[in-house]
Amino acid sequence: MLAMTYKGPYRVKAVDKPIPEIEHPKDAVVRVTRACICGSDLHLYHGLVPDTRVGQTFGHEMVGIVEEIGPDVKTIKVGDRVVVPFNIFCGECFFCQKGLYGNCHNTNPFATAMGGFYGYSHITGGYHGGQAEYVRTPFADAGLIKVPDTIDDDDAVLCADAYPTGYQAAEMAGIKRGDTVLIFGAGPVGLFAAKTAWFMGAGRVLVVDEYEYRLEFARKFAQCETLNFREVSDPVWFLKKESDWLGWDCAIDAVGCESRGSAMQRALGVRPLKLQGGSPVPLNWAIDSVRKGGTVSIIGVYGPVPNSVKIGDAMNKGINMRMNQASVKRNIGRCFHHIEAGHISPKDMLTHRIPLEEISEGYHMFSSKLDGIIKPLVIPPRASH
Repeated sequence: MLAMTYKGPYRVKAVDKPIPEIEHPKDAVVRVTRACICGSDLHLYHGLVPDTRVGQTFGHEMVGIVEEIGPDVKTIKVGDRVVVPFNIFCGECFFCQKGLYGNCHNTNPFATAMGGFYGYSHITGGYHGGQAEYVRTPFADAGLIKVPDTIDDDDAVLCADAYPTGYQAAEMAGIKRGDTVLIFGAGPVGLFAAKTAWFMGAGRVLVVDEYEYRLEFARKFAQCETLNFREVSDPVWFLKKESDWLGWDCAIDAVGCESRGSAMQRALGVRPLKLQGGSPVPLNWAIDSVRKGGTVSIIGVYGPVPNSVKIGDAMNKGINMRMNQASVKRNIGRCFHHIEAGHISPKDMLTHRIPLEEISEGYHMFSSKLDGIIKPLVIPPRASH
């Protein structure tokens, strides 16, 4: 089969690899019909995630057709069209039973915090991902989610990560009717969080970013206000003024580890390093901008190394802080509902369609933010949907 393969920092290529096989009785093999490149894939691409091994296939957003099942798979059958959540989870452990599928206890022997993820280095279990023609999916009954006939593949693939992650960001923010909501990061997750904030009754939504083309897309996709922080001398002062000096009810950090180093980092002379947790600038702006007793929701990806987070200010302001990897399975039913009801079309986020054969150019374009790219869709050869 053809599969994206990591060759080293800034070097990926589509090469022939063996089709994956059933390795455990609860496995399934899925023929991928759609995949995506995620912003967090760029952290791997830039060489910033430890133990990213040459030869690994990336990709944790995918939809496809079940080709083969193990003998212990009961609820999934060959021919089912399924979303493959980016989390790999058993469905039976203490954490899965609490709906914390991103924290599964049985799928990642290399970490105590998070479960296994597809295509995201050996610190998340070393599983190959779905930027390929086929992918092996452990715990198929627990993890594979059948796609309703009313939802096409282009909408469904965004329900593997970006849409339910943005949904959970808004959910963790505890948005109430009329709340003012501030979102840092105009990537797909931040924009899905902005869209979801309206579903939850927000009275005002403002998205902060540094790239004007992304802010223009945000205004169109999420019908929100925007701020290019490079155009103001003090973003926190500006945001506090916009809130009549009280602060915003909720703030969502959808930035996390800034893999190449944005203007936020450059302004403070922060240089991103391998193993670094990520710049705390957007998170500190969120803490400073939210009102006393407000909520900060963290959905951006950070590494394990501590940062200079203004935790004392958060404590003294009585801020509620909620964070986690998204549990796709817990939220995907709500995401399907909003699609079927016509409230949202996730595929409107897709700006580029990249043949798997041209995956190297797709990564370069996405990494360099060329041609107004927001979210690239990867199309495997012979994809029939």
